[in-house]
Amino acid sequence: MTIEDTKKPTFAVLGAGHGGLAMAGHLGLMGFKVNLYNRSKERIWGVISRGGIQIESDFGLEGFGKVNLATSDIKEAIDDADIIMVVVPATGHRFIAEAAAPHLRDGQIIVLNPGRTFGALEFKQVLNSKGVDKDVIIAEAQTFIYASRSTGPGQAKIFRIKNSIPVASIRAHLIPEVLAKLRVAYPQFVAGDNIFKTSLDNIGAVFHPSLCVLNAGWIEDESEFQFYSQGASLSVCQVLEAVDQERTRVAEALGIRALTAREWLFLAYHAAGKNLYEAMKANPGYRGIMAPNRLNMRYITEDVPTSLVPIASVGKKFGVETPTIDSIIKLASILTQTDYWQIGRTVESLGIKDMTLRELRLLAIGEKS
Repeated sequence: MTIEDTKKPTFAVLGAGHGGLAMAGHLGLMGFKVNLYNRSKERIWGVISRGGIQIESDFGLEGFGKVNLATSDIKEAIDDADIIMVVVPATGHRFIAEAAAPHLRDGQIIVLNPGRTFGALEFKQVLNSKGVDKDVIIAEAQTFIYASRSTGPGQAKIFRIKNSIPVASIRAHLIPEVLAKLRVAYPQFVAGDNIFKTSLDNIGAVFHPSLCVLNAGWIEDESEFQFYSQGASLSVCQVLEAVDQERTRVAEALGIRALTAREWLFLAYHAAGKNLYEAMKANPGYRGIMAPNRLNMRYITEDVPTSLVPIASVGKKFGVETPTIDSIIKLASILTQTDYWQIGRTVESLGIKDMTLRELRLLAIGEKS
């Protein structure tokens, strides 16, 4: 990529897991100045010692991505950053917001990769609670741009870079400004309508928790099985469709037309069928993906509190019943001995309990946040 240095934004990638290493390494490989932050220094010792991240792939993307700074000091990481890419599980967004709050400056763009459901709202609520008055833009991606894995200290493999990732910001009129800066590095980012749309098109909320809960016995067994191909049986898919219908009804209550899971499968994979079961079976991209070997993993510990709980909570606020989603939350809580309603994103914790629909929409798309 040939870009004049004066047009290159400086990035801070917060989080050095599978996704963060891939993003920081790829940005460095593309010639961008990038800082990498991780809460524990142990995770980034390889990057510190090597001065960057070795990137490999099966589609020709490979090389050494220089990292300007790898640190466990968040102030150091974000101090000179134009764009702050938050690449941690959604359950960590609140921590990142609290840690970054004292060090933000006017003009910075914060992007949650991804926001899951109402991640940008939660981030904004935390900054408000900390008295942050800096003019920053808070945005969220609908999904994560990479399919990637860390393969060693300071090494990451990128399996796929997704083609089209909707991004929206609080104060939707600022979306073009966010995209103009992001697309210097990532032309794959496209305009999302608003943060309600990116939040409620969170298809992982439909697939991940329910497939884990309904296949709990098989997951805890020693035998292996294909998560989407074998775990999504006809009867299981009927539950997934019920979850999907409740999600889209909550979106409608907010004035949003959310993609159905079947529509998303067709758009993402060209997989079609007269019901969700047939569409999932028709998707070659799901074949060979093995199920997790434990229940205490992100498909439940992240997707339930930051995806299902906020959908159900907003549904209750606006009189939309979500009995299937409520059941999955309850069963997941029992299976992992965790009260996801207590720790999840509710209208109370998001600070929107007493807002009218008009006030919520103004928060998302109005001139003031």
